[in-house]
Amino acid sequence: MTPRRLTLMAAPEQEGRTVDDLLRRALGLSGTLVKRAKRTPGGILLDGEPVFVTARVREGQVLSILVGDTEAGEEVLPVPGPLDIVYEDEDILILNKPAGVAVHPGPGHDGDTLGNFLADYYKKTGQIARFRPVNRLDRGTSGLMCVAKHAYAHEKLKGQLHTPAFRRAYLAVCEGVPDPPRGVVDAPIGRAEGSLLKREVRPDGSTARTHYQVLETGAGRSLVRLELETGRTHQIRVHMAHLGCPLAGDFLYGREEAALPRRTALHAWTLALRHPVTGEALGWTASLPEELSALLRE
Repeated sequence: MTPRRLTLMAAPEQEGRTVDDLLRRALGLSGTLVKRAKRTPGGILLDGEPVFVTARVREGQVLSILVGDTEAGEEVLPVPGPLDIVYEDEDILILNKPAGVAVHPGPGHDGDTLGNFLADYYKKTGQIARFRPVNRLDRGTSGLMCVAKHAYAHEKLKGQLHTPAFRRAYLAVCEGVPDPPRGVVDAPIGRAEGSLLKREVRPDGSTARTHYQVLETGAGRSLVRLELETGRTHQIRVHMAHLGCPLAGDFLYGREEAALPRRTALHAWTLALRHPVTGEALGWTASLPEELSALLRE
């Protein structure tokens, strides 16, 4: 599959501008991506011919730049595994991640992660792309996440995170019912004393804001819709525990739940973003898993 290129036909008002200026201002590439393309044979072309970034462009000329990878990365080992692909085009891929699967390889998980499965998928479908997750989910969390297929898309989408352009809503089944049933948790989060993993609400922590709304109650639990203004580690889990309503199955901030092996009751329900290349507004929804719905009927 041919590596991804972005193209631009020079408009009358762009006559005389330099290649570098058009790449940065019209196509929105960073200096890092322009430098990378300059070092790649055929990375920057004007009417199909290699060109210096100092060259000036005439109306009607076609400028193109290579943004896709030319070789697969070796940092993630391709391993066959299940993938639930919700959406895919040449720039992004949306996955519905199952609970119990880590996103990125790490200690103890070097061949059973989403990264391994996606690297194998790229290889089998003839796509050259490194693993570039835009948003990540804890191993025990299910739901929607976005993966960029090249550095340009990754850079653009990372810039959207925690802005109105990139919106996520989560569903959580919590122990008890938050009071009031709708509100904002505005409580700073920092690392818990003596722990490398656990976080806690503490005065010297980083700013953290979580919007929540109770949607349903049952069996002594509540189904809560959550949106984040910030992206702190374990933010939802810490904030709901801070309200006295930890997530069901949360061994770290509440208690384990036998009905939820290898997971907490948290699901990335909706995801909306602005496409990094076309600018189109896109959105997806992934239904709440039955194992979580069942917790409200016990």
